[in-house]
Amino acid sequence: MSKSLLNDAKTICLSAIASCLPEEGVKKALTDLNIGKEVYLVSVGKAAFSMAKAASEVLKIKEGILISKYGHIPYDLEHIESCEAGHPVPDENSIAATEKAIRMCSSLKEDDIVVFLLSGGASALFESPLIDLQELQEINEEMLKKGLSIFEINTIRKKLSKVKGGRFADLCKPAKVYSIILSDVLSDRLDTIGSGPTVKDESDPNEALKLIDRYGIHISEKCRKLIGESKSGEADNASNIVIGSVRILCQSAVKEAEKLGYRAILIDDHIDIEARKAGDLLYEEILKCQGSDEDIALIMGGETIVHVKGKGKGGRNQELVFSQIGNLKGMDNALIMSLGSDGTDGPTDAAGGYVDGSSYEKLKDQSLDWIEILDDNNCYYGLKMIDSLIITGPTGTNVNDITIALIERWKEEVHA
Repeated sequence: MSKSLLNDAKTICLSAIASCLPEEGVKKALTDLNIGKEVYLVSVGKAAFSMAKAASEVLKIKEGILISKYGHIPYDLEHIESCEAGHPVPDENSIAATEKAIRMCSSLKEDDIVVFLLSGGASALFESPLIDLQELQEINEEMLKKGLSIFEINTIRKKLSKVKGGRFADLCKPAKVYSIILSDVLSDRLDTIGSGPTVKDESDPNEALKLIDRYGIHISEKCRKLIGESKSGEADNASNIVIGSVRILCQSAVKEAEKLGYRAILIDDHIDIEARKAGDLLYEEILKCQGSDEDIALIMGGETIVHVKGKGKGGRNQELVFSQIGNLKGMDNALIMSLGSDGTDGPTDAAGGYVDGSSYEKLKDQSLDWIEILDDNNCYYGLKMIDSLIITGPTGTNVNDITIALIERWKEEVHA
């Protein structure tokens, strides 16, 4: 494989992610609102810091709470209290930080304004549960392991929380709430992004119970009763504005690939299938491009699913690329890369990784069986052993994942 493929893949992916940094979107949305008075600010999610920083440059902030993932807050902002909490499973700090936001916003007056900045990861970071934390953690962990989609997970989460499903907006009444949203959900469904703290829940309690039974999620009788009796918040005091999404991520990747001389093909900007199946789909498209007289970039965006059966370490992007090692074996003109736009893939420090035609032999040279590693869901280890992890650190945004395949044009003298 040409070294330029790896460099180009990094350039395309990182440029696309940079195009979705929320600062300008936040500033534009808030400037257009023309609030003109002091506000209370709550910023929640993996991009909470960058969004709050942008807001602080255009707003007069009376008091604020910022809640983000551990390691995602580089420094404190004036008039804003910083809190780090658990992700992808809520912890004690998630609850403590959320309670601070509730206390700040639950005694406001009609002429007060709350600016709520929401980004991916908020479902775990922003939580005031109706059940015991340990049971909530166990339910979250089981849902993640069994591969429920984010829509399915959040349908259940909303029924077990005091702040999800529009309930936080209700807690802010009679104050007005302006919610600025960086979408990490396919089709930008507002009641699913961050479990919709400022959006009325459109799902029915029976939907949640059916999902629990379908996937065999273990819950207590108290929990089942709470779900059955749950009611959505009204959130009729909230206005919601989306400033970024996976569609923009993919469009930016297309433009950058074309700038580098590739014929860019957008396969799908809302992929939501199992990670290995997404990898297989991409490989099928790679085969269709073999023999072309053009350099080609295949682009997908969305959020895949992993059904965890092993005891290893990894993430959906790592699993997607690692699953294609056998297919790409010996193919010296193709590469697959997949990254989480937030810079973290699963419970790891990597954004994702890449594989190419040499990955199989690199593992074999170390007496490692790629299938055993894959079956143990230990793709982080496998990619680390062949120096194929991509580590960016927190990017400041979160708009799902970007996956690309680059295929060099067919050269008879090389491939004969």
